[in-house]
Amino acid sequence: MSDKDRFALLLEQHQRILYHVSRLYARTAPQREDLAQEIALQLWRSFPAFDPARKFSTWMYRIALNVAISSLRQDRGAAVSLTDAAELPAADRVSDEAEELYRRVAQLEPLERSLVLLYLEGHSFPEIGEILGITATNASTKLTRIKQAWKGTA
Repeated sequence: MSDKDRFALLLEQHQRILYHVSRLYARTAPQREDLAQEIALQLWRSFPAFDPARKFSTWMYRIALNVAISSLRQDRGAAVSLTDAAELPAADRVSDEAEELYRRVAQLEPLERSLVLLYLEGHSFPEIGEILGITATNASTKLTRIKQAWKGTA
């Protein structure tokens, strides 16, 4: 299997990462599409350095989140907000509870947003730490503080 075919297969298997990261870091459907394409491009450019002994999803999250955060920094003037549910295709619409969660997560700082996304995706604190470049203890502490802050505003 060629590198191109292997990359395409891995990207297809982990496309939900593109969806979730783009949804949390871009404001509109066109911006989400652009961000997903930019992430895919950066993944392809970095693919020769990917170590197959490591988890592809961990590597992909690290690159995707770095690209998304860089994109936010370039677009500092625009506040990150979610689009109306009516703008989303039916397959991308979520429940009212999920929309509320997206709203709360979108208000967090970029690193905290990444942490919550990874936690909700079921990653362990050691995995979250590896992806974000922080310790597992730091990841756990930050998440506990986010939960406490949300309880205070519920």
